[in-house]
Amino acid sequence: MAIRINKYLSEVGYCSRRVADRLIEEGKVTINGEIPEIGTKVNEGDQVEVEGHILEKSIKKKVYLAFNKPVGIICTTDRRVEPDNIIDFINYPTRIFPIGRLDKKSEGLIFLTNDGDIVNKILRSRNNHEKEYIVSVNRYIDKDFIQRMSNGVKILDTITKKCFIEQLGPRKFKVILTQGLNRQIRRMCETLGYKVKSLKRIRIMNINLDLPVGKYREFRNEEIMELNRLLECSSKTFE
Repeated sequence: MAIRINKYLSEVGYCSRRVADRLIEEGKVTINGEIPEIGTKVNEGDQVEVEGHILEKSIKKKVYLAFNKPVGIICTTDRRVEPDNIIDFINYPTRIFPIGRLDKKSEGLIFLTNDGDIVNKILRSRNNHEKEYIVSVNRYIDKDFIQRMSNGVKILDTITKKCFIEQLGPRKFKVILTQGLNRQIRRMCETLGYKVKSLKRIRIMNINLDLPVGKYREFRNEEIMELNRLLECSSKTFE
């Protein structure tokens, strides 16, 4: 049965559909030696190559990993970013890619997978999936800071969604977001005159951080079942 080339790249565990579309647009993908258009379908027996590398035709077993990313590791699949890229650091035996990002200065929970479909469902902000962080800043937090952060802050030409904020100490707070703008927490704090000193993600949806720094584990069966339930009505459509 023929399937779209971006879906094929996702199902063989090469990358997400969004990344696949970018690779196709850049002319880095071929089917039987020809550069396809977005939407071109792959038939059984076709030879698919990405940047000159022939892909395996069999669909791989789905891999879902939880990883406690250390500070200093970059969430990229570009292995030229050595030795700081997440793929070389984990050194997993099959090809995987991160779901979303944590910037280089941040640490904590990030998912890695070879399942391109699940990536889009988790990342779409309209799906309102929670991500929880513990943040320390450079000066004392007051009620005004908590109120303004929770009600939304203007960054990147938009107002952030309302979010849950709880003060944990004089300079520490917990925040639960349902969107993932670029460096969102750091930008929100900077807008209010604060500088983030440390940022750790401790939860994504139903999965909590329970690993030492630099270690990973596979999702537990009950976590996958609950994750699938939470994602059941989620959109995969790009915003």
